[in-house]
Amino acid sequence: MSFINENFMLKNETAKEIYAAVKDLPIIDYHCHISPKMIAENHKFKNAYELFLGGDHYKWRQMRTNGVEEEYITGERDDFEKWLKFAETMPYLIGNPIYHWTHLELKRYFGIEEELSPKTAKDIWDKVNSMLETDEYRVLGLIKKSNVEVICTTDAPHDTLEYHKQLKDLDVKVIPAFRPDLDNLGDDITECMDYFHENGCRLSDHAVDKMDDDIIEKLVFLGEEYAKRGWVWQLHIGALRNNNSRMFEKLGADTGFDSINDFQIAEGLSKILDSLDKKNMLPKTILYTLNPKDNYVLGTMLGNFQGGGIKGKIQFGSGWWFNDQRDGMEGQMKALANLGMLSRFVGMLTDSRSFVSYTRHEYFRRILCNLLGKWVEEGEYPKDMEMLKKIAQDICYYNAKNYFGY
Repeated sequence: MSFINENFMLKNETAKEIYAAVKDLPIIDYHCHISPKMIAENHKFKNAYELFLGGDHYKWRQMRTNGVEEEYITGERDDFEKWLKFAETMPYLIGNPIYHWTHLELKRYFGIEEELSPKTAKDIWDKVNSMLETDEYRVLGLIKKSNVEVICTTDAPHDTLEYHKQLKDLDVKVIPAFRPDLDNLGDDITECMDYFHENGCRLSDHAVDKMDDDIIEKLVFLGEEYAKRGWVWQLHIGALRNNNSRMFEKLGADTGFDSINDFQIAEGLSKILDSLDKKNMLPKTILYTLNPKDNYVLGTMLGNFQGGGIKGKIQFGSGWWFNDQRDGMEGQMKALANLGMLSRFVGMLTDSRSFVSYTRHEYFRRILCNLLGKWVEEGEYPKDMEMLKKIAQDICYYNAKNYFGY
């Protein structure tokens, strides 16, 4: 595969040198949607379709756009037929990150150099399926291959955490993260927090899809509770979910029918953070926006509430969902660099349900190093390689390790 080479996305010599210092660092995946049950059971994937496309609504969206009928995506057709339809779609994805992600996955996990297309689909299917028969390609083997040190799953408040309890002796830390529904917190919400805390949770996550008075009040309450427990919280702001009601009724949520919302966030977000700060109860906070129009809103909001001797206490989260591609990642990092401190950024996360999506960390690291190298070679920062490597290593690993205490 000629285009996925050692210098992929690294367009200058400084970038290449910086990347060499970060490429082998472990991964702290502090937000994802993978299944703790699949980890506990060391799940064996039955074929390439299940591994690469099972539950991956990013890829489903593009197949639909390419005219693939739903029966070949989420329907009753057999898995090889679905794989062929994905292979037919792949060559048309020029400029789409899924083209890069898929080929990184094929190369890094299976050593496959060929581009996926109708011509290569059967050979790749057979090779992947053959390798999936071995223990090395069960879930725990894939995690080991990925050099993952910490996985934070996303778990509902009433989850029993039974699978997390089975995973305490693994080399990788698998830690629950608390994800309540803001529309229905429940009277026992603090008891649920206590239970999660007893089972190792130190991180929460919230989908903030609107910013009305009720949501603001609930977030202030939750933020205070997290501060009491020493947790970090994440606010994912700006999704408009389940737009296609017909398909939502047929397939449910998280099936590829969501988009970016454009509601106003600045005033409500300021109220939340200020209300907590006034009480000295503002926890470490990571803010994500799905709408790039709000990059500078978040970039400036961070600076209002930093302090307490904590480096980067209020974080601008990585380019999320529709923004976890080159332009989105660069836009987020440039906004952070222009308005705050990119060097204190806690870096990338997968936000994925796939056990081969850890290549997105490589993708991010290459984009980061290329951006740093560009600034240096254009004369905007000295070529202090020791400092440049430290900044990149911190963003890719050490900042998250220190911030979360892992």
